[in-house]
Amino acid sequence: MSNTCESISVNTSENAACETKENGSNRIAKAFDHGKAFIPFITCGDPDLATTAKAVREAVRNGADLVELGIPFSDPTAEGPVIQEANVRALQGGVTTDKIFDLVRELRKDVTIPMVFMTYANVVFSYGTERFLKTCSEIGIDGLILPDIPFEEREEFLPACRKYGVKLISLIAPTSAGRIAMIAKEAEGFLYIVSSLGVTGARTEIQTDLASIVREVRANTDIPCAVGFGISKPEQAAKCADVSDGAIVGSAIVRIIAEYGTEAPAKVGEFVHSMVSALRP
Repeated sequence: MSNTCESISVNTSENAACETKENGSNRIAKAFDHGKAFIPFITCGDPDLATTAKAVREAVRNGADLVELGIPFSDPTAEGPVIQEANVRALQGGVTTDKIFDLVRELRKDVTIPMVFMTYANVVFSYGTERFLKTCSEIGIDGLILPDIPFEEREEFLPACRKYGVKLISLIAPTSAGRIAMIAKEAEGFLYIVSSLGVTGARTEIQTDLASIVREVRANTDIPCAVGFGISKPEQAAKCADVSDGAIVGSAIVRIIAEYGTEAPAKVGEFVHSMVSALRP
């Protein structure tokens, strides 16, 4: 990277454009290179795309290391009611994949941390896999998470992802026993460790033996791994990050946005700050 590109989270348009030319895996790796990473998830278009943009920027200003952007889908099978309802609100508000691409283009004027899409296979298929991934590359999306695609079926998307330098991020769940080593050896970007069985949503307690899963991951790859699903409190995030490289929080943030609407971004920033402080005291 040129010396004119500064390694900070929010930067000038010139520096941001320079950052987005980097290889996706290098930028994702940077999210984990200064301690435990915090990764917020935000549903695009809930309640509107202007609020999404403000919430992303507030998350970045308060220490988020990587942002997951949810592209709404009518049947989000991995999501609990909080994110399902956010999907419905966004779709009813007229959000489209093209509008979300425009959102990312606008964010990339100053947001330089990694951003990945989380969505469902049908969203990519219906848009056109090649066209979708090519656009992701052009606008500065670093990775793609498809929770409804088993690892064994990722070949449907992997060639296009690799062609355009977008990392297809794999998930490891509590039910992945016997497959963890295989998934870890082929992982790209970072590994998403699913903390609990079932759909997304806050949980009072995470009972999965995450330490044993992460040990097997580390025995097979040096790619970072972060834990998500069910984390809603700073102490939960810290506990998960103790055994991994970071924490992912979605439903708790989406709930804040549902409660405060267009006034939510400042509240999202406060929440992110509390999480980052717990991860990197």
